[in-house]
Amino acid sequence: METARRLLPKSYLILVLLAIIIIGAAVSPDFLSVRNANNVIAFSAIIAILAVGQFFVILTGGIDLSVGSILAMSTVVSALTLQTGMSAGLSVAITLGVCALAGFINGLMVVWLRIPPFIATLAMLSIVKGFSYIIQSTSLIQISDTSFISAFSSGVTLGLRNPVLIFIVVTLIAAFVTKFTTMGRRLYAIGGNPEAARLSGLPVHRDLLITYTVSGLLAGLAGLIAAAQLLQGSSLIGTGYELDAIAAVVVGGASLMGGKGDPISAVIGVFILATIINIMNLVGISSEPQLVIKGAVVVLAVFLSSAGGVQRISAFLSRAFGRHQTKVPA
Repeated sequence: METARRLLPKSYLILVLLAIIIIGAAVSPDFLSVRNANNVIAFSAIIAILAVGQFFVILTGGIDLSVGSILAMSTVVSALTLQTGMSAGLSVAITLGVCALAGFINGLMVVWLRIPPFIATLAMLSIVKGFSYIIQSTSLIQISDTSFISAFSSGVTLGLRNPVLIFIVVTLIAAFVTKFTTMGRRLYAIGGNPEAARLSGLPVHRDLLITYTVSGLLAGLAGLIAAAQLLQGSSLIGTGYELDAIAAVVVGGASLMGGKGDPISAVIGVFILATIINIMNLVGISSEPQLVIKGAVVVLAVFLSSAGGVQRISAFLSRAFGRHQTKVPA
């Protein structure tokens, strides 16, 4: 019974996703085509990895606005290192290390300088974007290393394209950490009440540093996939991706106040948003109305998950039906 209760939010989101897929199939004959499905999944893999990292930060009551810029930096660093003739493995290690360092610095600003996460990561967004532009030297850097491209884009493992396999593995590891490890339980405690967590002797500062470092690391991993798919490194890649990741986490049922949600639901939120956007593209809706619809979906999700919307709707329905029943004669 307890297991079913834990799975209920994800089951609900899956039903929502299935309903959107049915609508998409009804409004466009191209929606269920293999090519369209591959396009949706390829884009979703990048945002899903970002969303998992963003979920950990939001779980602690924080937010990370720098992941889109860190993703762009990842494409530039990997492209530059590959251009020098460096092996794909060493290039990946250096790139992930640089991105993890950016996340670690975010954590230091939040923990030791006590800068609010919104301000700290907003500053890092600007710093990383400027750094990426400087080392890029204003020109796109092409990627031609076949082993790198195969590992993060075109390759197939266990019958799945590598980007899909990577985001599935990342999501499953994140789900295991949050549900079955002491650190996962500590992150929920920190998000629920950070002061109580600190007074209980939990290593709040250490866990926050790890959380922001992981967010930077996963943004770097998403950047490697983006670089392999686009065959280039650019400081302009990833603009707005941080907002997509935050929106997906919220649509997945996480609370911006912290202490609530799970990474699998966050990834389902990615596919819900990506599918809605894909349907709008197929039916010819221009980008401006898409922004309005996407924003409305996020507002609704925040209302239901963080603003007590479900309880308020339930209370309203109870009062409405209660008054109706009192008017019925015995």
